[in-house]
Amino acid sequence: MKEELEFHDPSSRPWEQVNGVPGLYERIIAGERGSPDHSRMLRFDPGCVTPETLTHDFWEEVWILTGSLRDLRLDQTFTAGMYACRPPGMPHGPWDTEEGCVTFEVRYAGPERGVGG
Repeated sequence: MKEELEFHDPSSRPWEQVNGVPGLYERIIAGERGSPDHSRMLRFDPGCVTPETLTHDFWEEVWILTGSLRDLRLDQTFTAGMYACRPPGMPHGPWDTEEGCVTFEVRYAGPERGVGG
């Protein structure tokens, strides 16, 4: 479960490296790391390349705040202001970025996992 939070500055929360990928960091801003129900910021440093296509068993909504990402599998670039809504099982990535990128993500379990209705 996510905790109740009124407006606050999320910069008080640390950036932590994601899965040992050089140049990829997350800042959990609500919920718990490892839970499908959390919100985070994801930072790709310039030159970051992620190693694989991902799928997961939860919903993920992503808004690109700054910079751009190139999906290597699709050979398509996505830029600041763009939004994605990914249902469980949707493949995405791997990614690279020349200029760097910061996203805001909301992740949550759907009704198929017994949550919601």
